[in-house]
Amino acid sequence: MKSTVPLPQTIRVKLSSEAAGSISITPVVVQEIPLRELVEHMLGITGKDEPRVREILLRGTLVSGASRFRWAGWQPDAADVGELLATFPDPDPSRPFAAARCVRAILRGGRQAVEIPREAAARRGLFHGASFWDRLMEVVGVSGAAYAGYSYRHRADRYLREFTREEAERVRAAGAGLRYTTLRDQIRGVGFAQAELYVER
Repeated sequence: MKSTVPLPQTIRVKLSSEAAGSISITPVVVQEIPLRELVEHMLGITGKDEPRVREILLRGTLVSGASRFRWAGWQPDAADVGELLATFPDPDPSRPFAAARCVRAILRGGRQAVEIPREAAARRGLFHGASFWDRLMEVVGVSGAAYAGYSYRHRADRYLREFTREEAERVRAAGAGLRYTTLRDQIRGVGFAQAELYVER
């Protein structure tokens, strides 16, 4: 059994692509990244589960999104890992939904999800007074959104809001005011019934 060693500040990582359907050989990039950043990728999978984080650090490999991280694994000290995890936010169901800090929405329920960053949806199209984002926040605000945990990947609290059929149609109609044609067409064509919302602290 390997002896435990203190946590380093940075980790030398081999980074490669895990993009689905890729048949080409992607180059491997070697870089130094902060340990905290690497652990943050883990938390999106493990949550603040200290034994699982230690297991991944020892194993020396992690797939996060479309990227694979590899490094020289080691046995970290449990107390050190616990101290590091304590510096990350915890889920807080008592936090009400705050539209002013909402930075991303994902419309779900159809065959595909429609991801909508606030900066894209908050721009007003020609001849439209309110932006799509304004209209979406109005609909969500009618009865609020339910807390669904903390997303370490997005560094934000996550909320869910189920739409009635009428509300979904209001959101769809508001999509006509979007400046971006692709996003406008996605909202028009996808049969969504729910919004997943991300609110920064």
